[in-house]
Amino acid sequence: MPSHRESRTLPYTADLMYAVVADVEKYPQFLPWVTGLRIVRRISDTAFDAEMRVGFAGLSERYISRVTLAPEAHTIDVVKTGGRGPFRQLENHWRFTPAGETACEVAFAIAFEFRNPLLNAVAGRAFQTVMLQMAGAFEARARALSAAR
Repeated sequence: MPSHRESRTLPYTADLMYAVVADVEKYPQFLPWVTGLRIVRRISDTAFDAEMRVGFAGLSERYISRVTLAPEAHTIDVVKTGGRGPFRQLENHWRFTPAGETACEVAFAIAFEFRNPLLNAVAGRAFQTVMLQMAGAFEARARALSAAR
């Protein structure tokens, strides 16, 4: 199963980076390939199921994930639920650790497996490019929100 881990220090607070990633309903505004996102079920103040629609080159898929937020710990965990969608398995984990007063270390881990073995092989090759573009989109969102304050 393809997986990726990375950690980087960014010039934004842990609170801001946590807020950017936790605000999943805004993803269609800034994340590449995310064409829609809606909360389908609230479990508690810190857990919900979200349906994400992704699209590329005329193809469109959707899947549901359980999102678990831990604001005090600055962590977010996401695990695909249910049998629908392009993924057999998908999970990602975010950790935001303060690094001084105006920076934080962002640790991100993702593991996934597509239902279609051919898609798994193709995605594996493009994986690094996709991860860089997604990381850049989150960072650009934090930059825009920081400048607006």
